[in-house]
Amino acid sequence: MKLFKDLRDGYVKWHANKLRIPAFDTSPAVRKHVVFSGKVQKVGFRLELYTIAQRLELTGWVKNREDGRVEAELQGEEAKVDFLIEAMQSLKRASVDACEVTDVPLNGTNEELTIVRQEV
Repeated sequence: MKLFKDLRDGYVKWHANKLRIPAFDTSPAVRKHVVFSGKVQKVGFRLELYTIAQRLELTGWVKNREDGRVEAELQGEEAKVDFLIEAMQSLKRASVDACEVTDVPLNGTNEELTIVRQEV
């Protein structure tokens, strides 16, 4: 099982690093709370979101929810956050049925991007 996970994670990172990131005009900083619904767990969705967000220099967190959805808070330039949300909705190996986006207050601390792991 670990071998399969390692292979999948390697593919997900390769795919995320292959994504062409456009040049962005400077935009204001925002923080958005996002909930993705559909087939978004057990397909490398969190890892892909994390890898692309790092490339975009975004901060925040991403986690699986017990109800099968994936939840994230993303902070950075608005154009980059919006690009990431759109990119995640177009993944072929996941199937995003709905995406709820809410603006939330900026986090003023010097946070990093994290994948929140569920306790077993």
